[in-house]
This record gives sequence, structure tokens and C-alpha cells, in this order.
Amino acid sequence: MNSEEQNRGTGLESGIQTDFRTAMSYGDYLHLDKILSSQHRCSDHHDEMLFIIIHQASELWMKLILHELKAAIGCIRRNDLEPSFKMLSRVSRIQQQLIQSWSVLSTLTPAEYMEFRDKLGQSSGFQSYQNRLIEFALGNKNAHTLAVFQHQKALYEQMLQALHEPSIYDAAISALAVRGLPVDEEVLDRDWSQSYQPNASVEEAWLTVYRNVDQYWDLYELAEKLVDIGSQQQLWRFNHMTTVERIIGHKQGTGGSSGVPYLKKALDQHFFPELWSLRTKL
Repeated sequence: MNSEEQNRGTGLESGIQTDFRTAMSYGDYLHLDKILSSQHRCSDHHDEMLFIIIHQASELWMKLILHELKAAIGCIRRNDLEPSFKMLSRVSRIQQQLIQSWSVLSTLTPAEYMEFRDKLGQSSGFQSYQNRLIEFALGNKNAHTLAVFQHQKALYEQMLQALHEPSIYDAAISALAVRGLPVDEEVLDRDWSQSYQPNASVEEAWLTVYRNVDQYWDLYELAEKLVDIGSQQQLWRFNHMTTVERIIGHKQGTGGSSGVPYLKKALDQHFFPELWSLRTKL
């Protein structure tokens, strides 16, 4: 019996494919057998499934953020800015999904989490290498954070390489210089493994862009896309901190960090500083 004959008997539309003995199905394409069999609870507690899936889904979204940021950085460094705008818009939309995920996790009460927290050992979100790569790509570089990955040689090398690559803000500043806007050489030829520090020439260059939008529309659009991403990343950090405080208070993190105090300090690390400071001077 062919697919059309089978469908006629079930009430399905005649064109709907039902025979996948030799064809690729939805589950095959997405490897759902692997994805949906990767939730291994360390306890018998009902809510541990929520905890696992929230973090696994977040890592998938982070993978897409890195995919988009890498492509956007490539476009900007080639002085081909417009294709990067859609990529960066997508990043900010993904960030909204990540921010929303904290509200789902906050349905986990302190008493419920304590039922399985000790089963996590020393595993911690601090060890999310993809989150660290995102921070690197946005310009927040810190060589000391690589220590937690030294037991995985290939991953450690990947992280080390990312540490020494230009961030998206470094690429944007180079784009300013390519367009003839004066930027100090020490900024253009800096050590990319160090976190970016504010510079007066960069602020002045961005001020020129914002005061002459018609002349520098693409740079202006790039700047606003970066502001969107920087804002969303701060919101993600804030929601992370408040969710942790809601669930465990000021207990030490499972990975050994101070927990909420550590997350609060992270909020002081701003991205793209001149894109914020120029607003006071416009």
C-alpha cells in the first residue's frame, strides 16, 4: 500500500508523506533521538527535569548566538556592514529568549531545589564555555576564567584562541578608522586578550557618527545594534542574579563562587562604553 492509499484510509491529506523507510523524517533531521535522550537526572526529584532542560535549551540558544556573532564580526572586518545588521538583530531576539527562560526557572522553589542541589556536585553555570565565549566576543576578556577548562585540552585551546581574537567592538572600532574617523593607534593595535578600556578618540569618533547620521548611517545602525545587544546581555545577567537569589539566597555557588555577590559584580562590567557615554554629550 502506498502513502496515498494509506492516507485515504486515515483521513490525512493525500500529499502528506507517511512512509519514511527510505526518506529523512523530521526526527532524523533534528537528531531528536539524541537530543531528547540527553536529560539524565541525578536524583528522583520531579523538578530536576526542569533544571536540566532550561540549561540545555540555553546552551543551544548560546550556540546560535555564537554562530551569528562570528559571522557578524567577519562582515564588519570586511567593511561589509549591512549583512551584519540582521545577524545582530537575531542575536538580540535570542537574548530575549534567554532572559525569558529565567522566569521559567524561577518556578523552582528553594525547598524544591534543595532536594537535588547536592547531586550537582561542583558543576556550575560558571563553567559554561559558550557563555564565556559570548562574553569574549562582546569584549569582556578575562584570561583567569580559562582555568576551569584546562582539564579539556581541545576546549582550552579553543578558549585561548577566542581570548586573543578581536571582539565585535574591536571590529566596529576598526570600521570607524576605515571610514576615516580618527582613532588612536593604541586602540587599533591593542592586545585583544585584554578587556576593552574606554578611549576618548573612540568616543569622539562615535559622536561624529551620531551627529552626522545621514553621512554615516551604516555605522550609526551598527552602533545601535550593539547597544541593543549590550542592553540585553545586562538584562540576562540581572535576571540570572535575581533568579539565583530567589532560589538559593546568598549561599555559595555549586562551583565555588560566592554566588549572588559574584553575579552582582558582573553587572559592573559594561559593554561598548563609548556608545553609552556619548549620549550624555550629544
